[in-house]
Amino acid sequence: MIEVADVHAISVGRELAISDWLEVPQSRIETFADATDDHQWIHVDAARAARESPYGGPIAHGFLTLSLVPRLLRSAVRLTRVGMAINYGVNRVRFVSPVPAGARIRGRFTAVAVTPHEQSIDVTWSVTVEREHGDKPCCVAEWIARYYLT
Repeated sequence: MIEVADVHAISVGRELAISDWLEVPQSRIETFADATDDHQWIHVDAARAARESPYGGPIAHGFLTLSLVPRLLRSAVRLTRVGMAINYGVNRVRFVSPVPAGARIRGRFTAVAVTPHEQSIDVTWSVTVEREHGDKPCCVAEWIARYYLT
């Protein structure tokens, strides 16, 4: 894990960190389906997904993968002197390849902008979520996190 004592000093344009691997089990996919009321069979019906989907089984929702980005960052970077962090927005998102149930993913994080405000600072992260043994990223995004300093 990388510790960053001063968010203002995050280097722009260089990969800062790579997260730990995180498994995405079917149980997490089903919990997400319940939370979002998105029970499309490709996510929650393992038998049908095995028979009918091009992926050979159930896959995670793209938005589940995206929602795990903050968790992946927290496993890779510790920002000290930050009292609160919020998701401020996403400029671009692409779901490039699926995350099969049971796969492990990790995030690669590069700051592309650091924008100070009066009581906070925005960091725009270029994020690539990759799947273990995958040949393409699962998700690429430009994510903005707003940090309120202590």
